[in-house]
Amino acid sequence: MNDVLTAIKERRSIRKFKPEMPKKEDLEQIVEAGLYAASGMGRQSAIIVAVTDKEWRDKLSKANCSFGPWEESFDPFYGAPVVFIVLADPEAPTYLYDGSLVLGNMMLAAHSLGLGSIWIHRAKEEFDTAEWKDFLNTLGVEGNYVGIGHCAVGYIDGEVPEAAPRKANRVFWAE
Repeated sequence: MNDVLTAIKERRSIRKFKPEMPKKEDLEQIVEAGLYAASGMGRQSAIIVAVTDKEWRDKLSKANCSFGPWEESFDPFYGAPVVFIVLADPEAPTYLYDGSLVLGNMMLAAHSLGLGSIWIHRAKEEFDTAEWKDFLNTLGVEGNYVGIGHCAVGYIDGEVPEAAPRKANRVFWAE
């Protein structure tokens, strides 16, 4: 089996990360993989915000937690030191799919570099608020963007989970 197919089968969502920051070169490669994701009509409607600053990362975690059913102290990013936020231009008819493909590419790239990752939702809710729209403005992001998801990344703390058995009767051939 080739490396890409192996990575697809071996990648798992990680829910416990070490606090150490991954190498910048690795983070740049993950971003680049996201930028090469397929997009509807080549529009490239998705953007990536790379959050490596601990203060911003912790503010984002707190905001994300507020949209879920958890205790206030819960970290929905499971201690990952890096959070890539994927947003997309809702004017593109395929914006949701475009952003989803970016996230998929990033998670596979992280795995290929020996890092763990997990897709975390609630980016839409976060970036519907004035606070997080202002955050984008402080970074120089112009335009209207909708939150698609977060890709939390870091070194895995512990064992990689086993794959769940694949459900039967999910493929139908029209031959």
